[in-house]
Amino acid sequence: MKFSEAWLREFVNPDLSTGDLAEQLTMAGLEVNSLEPVAAVLRNLVVGEILRVMPHPDADRLVVCQVTDGKEELQVVCGAPNARAGIKVPLALVGASLSNLKVKKTRLRGVESCGMLCSEKELGISDDHEGLMELPLDAPVGADLVDHLALSDAMIDLDLTPNRGDCLSLIGLARETGLINSLDVKQAEITAVPATIKDTFPVKLVAGSACPRFVGRVLRGLDSDAKSPLWLKEKLRRSDIRSINPVVDVTNFVMLELGQPLHAYDLTRLEDKIIVRHAKAGEKLKLLDGQEAALDDGTLLITDASGAIGIAGVMGGLSTGVTAETKDIFLESAFFAPRAIVGKARFYNLNSDAAHRFERGVDWQGQGRAVERATQILIQIAGGEPGPTVETCDKSALPGIASLRLRLARINQLLGVEIEADSVAEILNRLGFDAVRSSNEKDSDEQLSWQVEVPSHRFDISIETDLIEEISRVFGYNNLPARTPVAPLQMSPIPEATSLSAASSKQALNQVRDQLVSRGYFEAMTYSFVDASLQGLLDPDPEPVSLANPLSTEMSVMRTTIWTGLLKSLRYNINRQQSRIRLFETGLCFYRKPNQAELKHADITQVQKLAALACGSRQAEGWCNDTNAIDFYDMKGDLESILALSGDEFEFVVARHPALHPGQSAEIRKAGATVGCVGLLDPGLQQQFDIRYPTFLFEINLDSVLGRRLPQSAPISRFPEVRRDCAVIVARTVTAAQLRAVIQTVTDETLINLKLFDVYQGKGIDPTSKSVALGLTFQHSSRTLRDEEVSSSVARILACLKQELDADIRN
Repeated sequence: MKFSEAWLREFVNPDLSTGDLAEQLTMAGLEVNSLEPVAAVLRNLVVGEILRVMPHPDADRLVVCQVTDGKEELQVVCGAPNARAGIKVPLALVGASLSNLKVKKTRLRGVESCGMLCSEKELGISDDHEGLMELPLDAPVGADLVDHLALSDAMIDLDLTPNRGDCLSLIGLARETGLINSLDVKQAEITAVPATIKDTFPVKLVAGSACPRFVGRVLRGLDSDAKSPLWLKEKLRRSDIRSINPVVDVTNFVMLELGQPLHAYDLTRLEDKIIVRHAKAGEKLKLLDGQEAALDDGTLLITDASGAIGIAGVMGGLSTGVTAETKDIFLESAFFAPRAIVGKARFYNLNSDAAHRFERGVDWQGQGRAVERATQILIQIAGGEPGPTVETCDKSALPGIASLRLRLARINQLLGVEIEADSVAEILNRLGFDAVRSSNEKDSDEQLSWQVEVPSHRFDISIETDLIEEISRVFGYNNLPARTPVAPLQMSPIPEATSLSAASSKQALNQVRDQLVSRGYFEAMTYSFVDASLQGLLDPDPEPVSLANPLSTEMSVMRTTIWTGLLKSLRYNINRQQSRIRLFETGLCFYRKPNQAELKHADITQVQKLAALACGSRQAEGWCNDTNAIDFYDMKGDLESILALSGDEFEFVVARHPALHPGQSAEIRKAGATVGCVGLLDPGLQQQFDIRYPTFLFEINLDSVLGRRLPQSAPISRFPEVRRDCAVIVARTVTAAQLRAVIQTVTDETLINLKLFDVYQGKGIDPTSKSVALGLTFQHSSRTLRDEEVSSSVARILACLKQELDADIRN
């Protein structure tokens, strides 16, 4: 928000320089972005009056003006098209300074010129250089121009946080400045303007919850030839708002002064009555800026019998807008619930001062006051006859006055400093909060409390901690002691089983990250908001959680898989000449209950997941390194190194996944439950994502990895191992996991190692079969095994393989 320092000082005038005032506002939480002078550095400029204008004898585009500075008559040569007798203009006398320009007596095309008549651009006020700056006719001739126009003023630009909508007005900033400096704030003199006509215009609130209060007033007979006075134009200009006409200028002035946006309709263009409702499918509206908006169903509208005439709280429609010929108007001053307005300006690609304020919340009790203020100023400028002020209200939907309990002991506990009860009461009073002290005067400090009523302009105060924050701000952050906290700290044991504590879970997660980094992966952080169409390709089954006000269509839903963001990051890196890429990410995915008409927070489930992808060569480029591309088993090996950290047993089961190649994909199961998947990105999706290289991915629920089983130790046997190798022929569809499962059903604890060390398919083997070589290692913990025992165990294994999997011994 940009405003004039001089305008602020009309309400409260602390004995501070401009720089000190800016520093004070920043320390109070109202950050000052910039300070700019309202004009260039000017010296020796006065208000001049043109007495006569004569043509230049040697130049068609120049005129010779006889100008008075109140003391003497001067001759000034000028080229401005609006130079004429009787107007008052800025006059730079000989010796005057205008920024980097020094005015001297000179001759222009043979005619002497003793001074310079100035445009707004030459004064550094604006970029307007089409003609001389015309001053009001009552401007005193000879008066110092800087003093007359208050050009020693500064424009202050604030960067306010969203919770401080109450400071988007001069009166709000004055409250803060007076609060910090313990000064009284001079309120604007607003008196009720009595109605001189009985004309009203009916209003109906269909969407009362979104617009619980609508104040309107008819004004007839405004002077369409009236011009906004210089003081009004200057206050708007110094707030970075362009002057248009008296009606629009007054509504903007009241918005800046009181923080309540207003809108004026051309009364002759309104039909029947105003209805505040939500948009219907297919409705369109041509806005004041000329854009035609296709209205969304959830948009709050101002309508009449002709249809939509404005997007509530954002921008009015062109069909009922005020023009230079408008004489009869209907003033609107409404309270719109912030939730009904938030995001609408951005949705329609509009930039609106009104929406900026309504989104943050305006004083829900200030609508009538704003209409009276606007009526008061409009009648002064353009005359007219006002009708009665009419309020249409849905009281059940108004916010209400919040009442909070504030405890002195809690203040001292949170701030770490003892603040006297009287000081707290004074601060609350200066903040404008009505505070009633607990009735028992004998209460100790630990029992003392206040019941505080929050004023209607403070939307950001909802809990006791908010009040304490306000007290600390007024008390002064610099006055709060900086102390090192003292507390008895005792080392707590961290259980090795990570499921037992949050601290150990975090430790286990760090181990997972370290493991992946050690295997050449880089950690990525992508948005939880993703493109619904891309996510639908990767994970089509779950219904995503849609955002009510997405930043863009590419960020319209919450992710159900981390792959969506990782694949976009992969494409970004490939497009920048990276060919060997390893990325991983840990984060939340979001799921909703299906078939829910109205989504609530309790209907959303958050699941923490780990996902990774890899493409390119198996090893980094180097003279001694392998240049072969990675395959399924490289990715599976990286994943198995993560799974091994938990100490639990997982199995990989062939399965189809909509995002993975049907021949190179598998489910990851733990105790029979599917906890993840791994495989090659489907070639069709690889093409749709515009990824040049085959890409392998995995995704797994983190909880299944972080729960760690404690290892059990056993003494190493002193007796020798016995290894027997055998090869069996099985069907090509038989997996290693099936072989292992069958063998484990018939062996005892003497089989200490089972290894598959060769698979052969080719000459001498049926095309529908394969040869699998197994290494069986036996050892007893307390004695040496006999050959007969080992042979008996091998025979049982082979017999079971034959029975269960139709396996034959390969000779």
